[in-house]
Amino acid sequence: MLLQCVVLCSLLVFVVSVASTSPLVGVHPLDEKYFESDIIRCKDGSNSFHRDRLNDNFCDCLDGTDESGTSACPNGKFYCRNIGSSPKFVYSSRVNDGICDCCDGSDEYESSIGCPNTCVMGGNVNYIYKPRTNLNKSVDRKLGSTTSLKDSNTLVSLQDMVKNLQGMKLVFALQLVLIGFLLILWMLRRRARSKRRRKNLPLNRLAN
Repeated sequence: MLLQCVVLCSLLVFVVSVASTSPLVGVHPLDEKYFESDIIRCKDGSNSFHRDRLNDNFCDCLDGTDESGTSACPNGKFYCRNIGSSPKFVYSSRVNDGICDCCDGSDEYESSIGCPNTCVMGGNVNYIYKPRTNLNKSVDRKLGSTTSLKDSNTLVSLQDMVKNLQGMKLVFALQLVLIGFLLILWMLRRRARSKRRRKNLPLNRLAN
């Protein structure tokens, strides 16, 4: 029974830690609002698709709006957050191709090579972002972005840091709960054994 509880709690920690990550793989944080609705329009206006078809490895938009996190669309762009270094866009055709194009290894999230995170740690707020493309600037205008590029990039960096810290705190809290639960089980089993010994003690005396 103890082993089953350990396995179940470990699975719970794993599921929650995975769920805490963003499902919008390869999408710039400032563009996440663009994908909140159930029916999403391609940025080039060529088509519309349901949110369930986002990153389903089938190209619905000519410009790759729906497949930023897969290599299905030749015109798609994958956004590397590269926290601690310079973020950048790479072609979606390079996603899961066995080559680490992002220094944080995010472009190989389903690859078996296991890219190490080689981004320079620290200085997440102070480093300078590279200018974004005209396509992404037009998307910012559609989303109602009025802040300057430098302020927006600083905000994105802070949001990434907060999300990572929240995920780490959640996993750490669940691990503490797991440890406490196991300690309680151990104490209950120890108490049950001591009760059995006390019950068996008079019987042994009578037998003697």
